[in-house]
Amino acid sequence: MTLHHATPPRDYADPSLHAAGLWIGGRWTAAASGAAIGVTNPSTGQVMAVVPDAGIAEAMAAVDAAEAAAAGWRATPPRQRSEILRRMFTRMTEEAEALARLIALENGKALTDARGEVAYAAEFFRWYAEEATRIPGEFRRTPSGAHNILVDHEPIGIAVLITPWNFPAAMATRKIGPALAAGCTVILKPASETPLTAYAMARLAEEAGVPPGVINVVTTSQPGPVVSAMLADPRVRKLSFTGSTGVGRTLLAEAAKTVVSCSMELGGNAPFVVFDDADLEAALDGAMVAKMRNAGEACTAANRFYVQDGIHDAFVAGLAARMAALKLGPGTDPATQCGPMITARAVQKIDRLVSDAVTQGARIVTGGTLPDGPGFFYPPTVLDRVPPEAMIAHEEIFGPVAPIYRFATEDEAVRLSNATEYGLAAYIYSRDLKRALRVGRQIESGMIALNRGLMSDPAAPFGGVKQSGLGREGGVTGILEFMEAKYFAAEF
Repeated sequence: MTLHHATPPRDYADPSLHAAGLWIGGRWTAAASGAAIGVTNPSTGQVMAVVPDAGIAEAMAAVDAAEAAAAGWRATPPRQRSEILRRMFTRMTEEAEALARLIALENGKALTDARGEVAYAAEFFRWYAEEATRIPGEFRRTPSGAHNILVDHEPIGIAVLITPWNFPAAMATRKIGPALAAGCTVILKPASETPLTAYAMARLAEEAGVPPGVINVVTTSQPGPVVSAMLADPRVRKLSFTGSTGVGRTLLAEAAKTVVSCSMELGGNAPFVVFDDADLEAALDGAMVAKMRNAGEACTAANRFYVQDGIHDAFVAGLAARMAALKLGPGTDPATQCGPMITARAVQKIDRLVSDAVTQGARIVTGGTLPDGPGFFYPPTVLDRVPPEAMIAHEEIFGPVAPIYRFATEDEAVRLSNATEYGLAAYIYSRDLKRALRVGRQIESGMIALNRGLMSDPAAPFGGVKQSGLGREGGVTGILEFMEAKYFAAEF
C-alpha cells in the first residue's frame, strides 16, 4: 500500500481544491449528464462552487466500486484498518484550520463552532481506530452441556451513508469511522448544501492510505431515485441516515423492500429543564451552549426551555442579556458568534414559528426582527410566556430562538418534556442530583445532560427513542451497527 506524505494545510477557499468530480473507486469521475449543483455561501447568498450532480448510473458505479473493494477491505487485519483510521485522524488534525474555514464558508457556522466540529469529527477516527482491534466475540457452554456457543461478528457489507448539512464533517466521520473499523466499504451521500467538506475528507482519506473503493462520495440533486436505486441493489446491506424524521420514514419504507439494516438519527425537540435550586449562572452557561452551538442548527439543540417559577424571571433576564450580546455575522469572520442559517427557506421557517408564537401571546424579550442585507441571517431571540399550543413548542426550530415556558412542579416538568413525538436529547439543571436522576429517568429521551449543555462524545452512544431514530452511533456499540453476529454451534 502506498502512503502519501502529509502536505501543507490547504486553503479550501481556492476553487481548484474543490471536487474535481464524484469520488468513485479512488478516482475523480465526471457525472455523465454534465449537470452540476451550485454550493451557496449562506453568509452572502452567492454561489461559491459547483459539484457534480450524480444520477442513478453514477450511484451504481459507486456500488460497483464498493463491491470491488469489499473483499480486500474485509480481509484487511483489524490492526491495519486501525492504523489507517489513525492516519485519517492525523490528517484531519493537520488540516483542522483549513477544514474549519471550509465549513465556515459552505455552512456559514461561526469559525469557533467550525473548529470545534473538526476536532469532534476527527475524534471518531481516533476512537474507531481503537475499537477496530476490540471487536467482541463470545464463547460459552450451552446450559444443557450439549455443545459450545461461539459468536463472531463480521462486516455487514456495503453501507450507504446519508449525512445532513449542519455538521458536514462530524456526521460523516461518525458513520465512516465505525463502518471502516468493522470492515465495510461505504458510499457517502452528503447534503447538497455542504458537499465540499465531504470531498475534502475523501482527499484526506486517500492520503491516509484508504484503498480505492473503500470510501466513495456522490452528490446528487435527485436523492430520492438515486438512494432508492442503491437500496434496491442486493449488494447494499446497510443504510445509515441522519436527517429529518419525515425523510427517515420514507427511507425506512424503501429499505424494507430489500430488508436492508437501518440506523436512523432523526429529529429532536429537546427540553431544557431548570429547577429552582439550579445554579443560575451554570444553567445560563449551559443554555447558551445547548441552544447556540451551530446557531441552534443542531438536532440536540435545546428547543423548549422549562423554567421553574422561583428562578424563571432571573433566567429570562440572564439569557436575554447573553443572547442580545452575541455578534451576528459571516461564519468566516473570527469575531462572529452567530452565523447565518443554511438557506433563505430556513430563515422563513424560523420567522413563521416566532410570528405564530407572538400572535398567540408570547413576548419577544430580545431579537425577533429580520436584519437587512445579504445572507440568510436570523438574530438570537428569546421568547417568554410562550403558550404550549404554539407551533414552536412542537416543531424543531433549528435556529437561534429560545422559547421559555414556566412550570411549577416536578411532575409538570416531566409531562411537558414528554409532550412530543421526539426523544433525542434533554437537559436538566438542579443541585439535587437525586432529583435530576429521577426526572431524567422519567423523560423519554435517548440522551440526558445533567448540569451541562453539551452531551455529544465519540465515546458515548448517540441516538434517540420514539420518532428520533433507531440504533446508536459512537461509543462501543457504534461499530456493531455495521456488523452481523454469526453463531456457531460447536462440538469439541
